[in-house]
Amino acid sequence: MKKAYKIEIDCANCAAKVEEAIKKIDGINSASLNFMTQKMILDLDESREEEILKQVYKTAKRVEPDFCIIDK
Repeated sequence: MKKAYKIEIDCANCAAKVEEAIKKIDGINSASLNFMTQKMILDLDESREEEILKQVYKTAKRVEPDFCIIDK
């Protein structure tokens, strides 16, 4: 299932680093972060969405402390 989320991220390089890190999470089929539009698009396992989003947030914060998911 593909879902879009509104995010806050400071730079394009940071977005690329976060994107690479979250692509490695179990349950994520694909991930795309766009610095210009401040959006994150995830193709994830719908049955584990809540669990996966928690892991995405934790991983993204480790890579980029200013990362924030605004709208789930």
